[in-house]
Amino acid sequence: MFPTLAPVTRNLIIANVLMFGLQQFAPAWTTYYLALWPLGGPTRFSAPFEFWQLLTYGFLHGGLAHIFFNMFAMFMFGSEIERSMGTKKYLSYYFVCTIGAAIAQISVMASMQGPPIPTVGASGAVFGILLAFGIAYPDRRLIMIPIPIPLPAWLFVTLYALLELYLGVFGRQQGVAHFAHLGGAAAGYLLILYWRYARR
Repeated sequence: MFPTLAPVTRNLIIANVLMFGLQQFAPAWTTYYLALWPLGGPTRFSAPFEFWQLLTYGFLHGGLAHIFFNMFAMFMFGSEIERSMGTKKYLSYYFVCTIGAAIAQISVMASMQGPPIPTVGASGAVFGILLAFGIAYPDRRLIMIPIPIPLPAWLFVTLYALLELYLGVFGRQQGVAHFAHLGGAAAGYLLILYWRYARR
């Protein structure tokens, strides 16, 4: 089953798993240098922000469940989007979503009070892939847990985005970077619009 993955999707999953393994051996080092920290610093609560963190944070994860669900989503949706976009565009899309999610999260962290929490995870890029899937295959049926009813992909993505917005605005599900998810989707949507405009 694994060899059927498109090449970039396969390599991204492998890179994420390898980086998760590195985290287990050097958790303090990877968090300090590679996680996404707020602008400014360092402070007694945080490491300094560095430009490479806009990408590296997306290859770290906050636990086994975190990386499992992100990689499972990439396994389910990534290959189809890679094949529809093409390898080079898909790789660009993935990194644009990762950076867009980081910028959104940095903006949120700037308004936070209290000790900053480093951001990790590929969720912003995964949400961008999910958005692209909803655009490319709007009528494909997906199931949103806990709703046991298959929904068309466009509706699934819309409801998921609204849920993320609600959870982010009202501070539910602490410790989850909801605005990073939305930032990844927004960056992906803008890139898709740009490609369509450029093609015309």
